[in-house]
Amino acid sequence: MKHTRRSFIRNSSKAAAAWGITSVIPWQSFANSKVTAPSDRLNVAAIGINGMGWGDLRTLMKVPGAKVVALCDVDENVLSKRKDELSKENIQVKTFSNYRNLLENKDIDVVVIGTPDHWHCLQMVEACSAGKDVYVEKPVGNSIQECNVMSAAQKRYSKAVQVGQWQRSVPHFVDALNYLKTGKIGKIRTVKAWAYQGWMSPITAKPDGPTPPGVDYNMWLGPAPMRPFNPNRFHFNFRWYWDYAGGLMTDWGVHLIDYALLGMNAKFPKSAAALGGKYAYPDGPEETPDTLTTLFEFDDYNMIWEHAQGISNGQYGRDHGIAYIGNNGTLVLDRGGWEVIPDEKRMEAVPFQPKNGDGLENHMINFVTAIKSRDFSKLTCPIQDGAHVAKVCQMGNISFKTGGRVIWDAVKEKFTDDKANALINAKYNNGYSVPQI
Repeated sequence: MKHTRRSFIRNSSKAAAAWGITSVIPWQSFANSKVTAPSDRLNVAAIGINGMGWGDLRTLMKVPGAKVVALCDVDENVLSKRKDELSKENIQVKTFSNYRNLLENKDIDVVVIGTPDHWHCLQMVEACSAGKDVYVEKPVGNSIQECNVMSAAQKRYSKAVQVGQWQRSVPHFVDALNYLKTGKIGKIRTVKAWAYQGWMSPITAKPDGPTPPGVDYNMWLGPAPMRPFNPNRFHFNFRWYWDYAGGLMTDWGVHLIDYALLGMNAKFPKSAAALGGKYAYPDGPEETPDTLTTLFEFDDYNMIWEHAQGISNGQYGRDHGIAYIGNNGTLVLDRGGWEVIPDEKRMEAVPFQPKNGDGLENHMINFVTAIKSRDFSKLTCPIQDGAHVAKVCQMGNISFKTGGRVIWDAVKEKFTDDKANALINAKYNNGYSVPQI
């Protein structure tokens, strides 16, 4: 089977309708468009610009009509660095250390949120309330409650909210699901998703110390518990601490479990059972498990999530991916491409189909298209979809924290035991409150 860019574009709209995801818009159609009139420009600001938030902003700036006008970060060192980078390109921006001051600016149309997970809910809700459309990084929230609040806020304020799960805008991912829908691999009995992240090296314990110059540490903590400053909890490594994030389960899990759910048109599992721990680095300062296996139970199949920090030898020779295991064969998909491996001789193999297109660029084009049309059904990953997979990942983490299988009551939208239910809601500190919608 030969897969070309042209055949993908022709078939992607059909796949999108079938799988509930929006077709990918060719980047060239925007790159070759005429210069945008000033009245059609979108003034863009970004909150949290040290890592992915900066990558998101830089990619959004490529889309005709998007103009960066403001930056915000609690670390003045980062803020100054990014401002200087833009200045060298003759782009002048306003800078803020407090995101609420940025949101007061009526000239800002769009906000990119690239802060740690524990800030996503507050900042997205307040941005929508301030009349801004929002691009928010994944995972959506750091609790099931926050995911629900964010979905409700989008509906109340009727703003475009795109989640940074850009794999939904990668052509070969959509192409793989299009093939999956043909049913050629037969009845699917197991779906696997995994992330073996060798490049995510363990961290060594460091003592608490003074806050670095230029950092507003109290603002960085926000609703998280007050603690002395520790460099291991700051910037990238925040993801290994429950106060701010959910480890690899929510970091990479929301990307890969998202496609596991999409491929099966699945809602919520009946139960989750997670087993793992700090097996590889028991003496490290991380709180989240470096090794985890989670079994999600659905009506007539199982979904298995695995992650491992510090090693790369994952399933099917891939350090990450999704595998749909059917009676006739297995479709294996990752960021590099996809293929179908036959079971014995029950079907023909589909040779490796390599990646094509830039997912993040496509994702941003899709975001701008939805903003300008005000048709939010065009969003490739709206907040409701991002919240769905984030809640499933939270179920896995809640099982790990409680030490047992948790059963989900889909009607009541809670677990069947009090111990698990106690972990559904966010616990805000330092005078902050979970937004009431």
